[in-house]
Formats: sequence, C-alpha cells, structure tokens
Amino acid sequence: MKVKICGIQNTESLQAAVEAGADFIGFMFADSKRRISTEKAKLLAAYVPTQVQKVGVFVNPTLKEVLDGIQQVGLNFVQLHGEESPDFCREIPVPVIKAFSIKNSGDIQKASQYDVAYYLFDSPGGKYRGGSGMTFDWSLLKDVNIPREQVILAGGLKPDNIQAAISEVNPAMVDVSSGVEIDGMKDLEKIQIFIQRAKKER
Repeated sequence: MKVKICGIQNTESLQAAVEAGADFIGFMFADSKRRISTEKAKLLAAYVPTQVQKVGVFVNPTLKEVLDGIQQVGLNFVQLHGEESPDFCREIPVPVIKAFSIKNSGDIQKASQYDVAYYLFDSPGGKYRGGSGMTFDWSLLKDVNIPREQVILAGGLKPDNIQAAISEVNPAMVDVSSGVEIDGMKDLEKIQIFIQRAKKER
C-alpha cells in the first residue's frame, strides 16, 4: 500500500513522513491553510530522498504555474483538484493525479474522461478543495471502472479508519492531510501511526 502525506509545510513533518515510510509527499500550491510558496517547496524538496515522489497540488492553475512548479521544485507528479480538462492534463510533462470530489456515482463517471496516472477520489471540500477531514460513501467506488492500481483514496482518512477504508476500497494508494494533524499542524506521531497501519499486511 502506497501512502501520500499531503500539505507538508516544514522539515520536521517532512522527515517524520519519510522516516515512517511515506511514498509520496504533497506540497500545496493552491489556496489552503497548508499553502506554501514555490520557494519554500524548493527548500523542502531538498530533504526528499529520490525514492519518495514529490507531488505539487494545484486547483485550476495556468500551465505556466504548473511548469514553474515542476522546474523549480523538481516535482515528480502534478495533482489537479479543480475543473481542469482532459486536454489540460495531457499538456503536463510529468504524470498527473486528477482529483474528483465524490457526492454520487455520477461524479465517479467523470473520471473515465481522463487518461492520467492516478485517479484520486476525495470527499467534497469545504472552503477549499479537499482537506475537509470528511469521508464520503466508499461503497460508491465498488463498481468503478478504473484499475485499482490507479485509484487513490482520500477524504477523512485517519489512523482510526485507515484499515477499514483500505479493506473496503482496495486502492493503490491512500492520501492523508488533516487526519494526521492536531490543531491544524502535522503531528509526528499520528503520521507514523497512520503509515504503519496503512502498510500493515491485511
């Protein structure tokens, strides 16, 4: 089971995630309380070992913004959380993770219009896209016509429910941000427990 820790803002939480076995690290470039500048992400990226993938998270960006992030931070993946079109995704020179907010089965069908590396299924966001800390109805993914090795599950995941989520959805990867925080800040122990439980053999 691959694990992505998203919304990393400092070296302490970054190193805790890497040491605990995170496979992907997410830097938030979109409007969010976890937003960081390209310059800050570049500094943090220097601490990311080569086996860990660096992901830039954007919402309805321009292509230039994405390309600047790739070039300056050395992003391995770009994650898109807005209304980006399939054509826009094809213009990006690194693998794309396309996020979909799931309220009903119709939202899942939108995913089939895209040809991307991963499809991230998330709960509907609050003020910002994603990061709401709420789960959605995982049973909606039961009949999703996308290979499981391309499915990322997000939305309201935390140490207490991660094993149930993996058991029901069987995704390739799980993605967490607020579920490993206390008072809006990454908690090093929660990161460790989350990754440990997510990677536990079923």
